[in-house]
Amino acid sequence: MLFKTTDLCDANEGKVRVVDPIFRIYGGKITFSGVIATVKVFEDNVLVRDSLSEPGNDRVLVVDGGGSLRCALVGGLIAQLAEKNGWAGIVVFGCVRDSEEINATAVGVRALNTHPLKSVKKGAGDRNLPVTFAGVTFVPGHYLYADEDGLIVSAASLET
Repeated sequence: MLFKTTDLCDANEGKVRVVDPIFRIYGGKITFSGVIATVKVFEDNVLVRDSLSEPGNDRVLVVDGGGSLRCALVGGLIAQLAEKNGWAGIVVFGCVRDSEEINATAVGVRALNTHPLKSVKKGAGDRNLPVTFAGVTFVPGHYLYADEDGLIVSAASLET
């Protein structure tokens, strides 16, 4: 689906939620969209890797990392795993690392920043629950649309 978030906002006024503009653009796909899946973790990326190890079916993994700027939750190998398994994108309320490797993948990635330190590996966190950050609640099964102008979320598909 070809789209512009600006056009989707105009055509669906009152039906979409606009994510606060706090994210940097990474990954080889600037424009992406898909059904939302969620993970809530803090400085631990085991559940992120586990989720992206499953078939993505063009979904978008939204990672609530608590906004931590103390380590990375997604790196080059995890982005390559997402690409291999058919994920459309990853939105990280936290940091990424290996940005050059991430940018070489055909996955759209948004994150707060980069950080060279890897996360811990304890497996703590939750999957597939609503998570709230950047002024929006991301609900599994809802839809996320991203391009160079920003990110929007909708309860229903906006495909025309």
